[in-house]
Amino acid sequence: MSIRRAYNIVRQKVESDRRLTFEEFAILCRLELSGQPIKTSQIAEYQGALRPTMTHRTNHLAELSLIERGEGTEDRRNVVCSITDEGRKAVKELSTLTCAQIPNGRALSRTSPERLLRYVDAMGAVFCKAGDLILLCLAQTEDGSLTITELVNELGFLQPTVSMSVSSLEDDGMVWRDAAGMRHMVAVKISDAGRESARQTVATIGSLVVRRSPRTRS
Repeated sequence: MSIRRAYNIVRQKVESDRRLTFEEFAILCRLELSGQPIKTSQIAEYQGALRPTMTHRTNHLAELSLIERGEGTEDRRNVVCSITDEGRKAVKELSTLTCAQIPNGRALSRTSPERLLRYVDAMGAVFCKAGDLILLCLAQTEDGSLTITELVNELGFLQPTVSMSVSSLEDDGMVWRDAAGMRHMVAVKISDAGRESARQTVATIGSLVVRRSPRTRS
């Protein structure tokens, strides 16, 4: 949650045509950590994404000159992706800025940009919509309740994104709105179904393994 919130804040400060989704950032991190080209099919498998979705993501990264795509050396039908120097520069910059946005006292507030790369790489295997993050945020509160403004501050999303996601969650029975008090202070409360969905997301995230960098011998 700390990393996703921090990255959302950083992303809003980037020019709209150069913004990367969290999943696109994760692809760059995986390519940077791998140190070698990776097949597009392997990246799709890593993110659990369908081919059209992965094509869209890699197209965007290629358009921004952050990755290069080419034919596989063994099978020309395989498209491989490799990170460019511009991509490495973007990874370093985004990692540093994201670390700076994690407030003291929050989880991972002392992590380094290099370590954050590995967290993003691991988290790229789990696709979380805005609604999933809202449920996680609500489930972590004492009474399962936050206002829209509080959710915006906690998650780093823009208010329209939070409002639309809450409406969708409400339609699905995951949350409801407590109409008591003034309209702008209406509380969003998580339902039992929402808590169960949050628990499943937590279990998935908990299964991730973030490996340490290999130690170098002196």
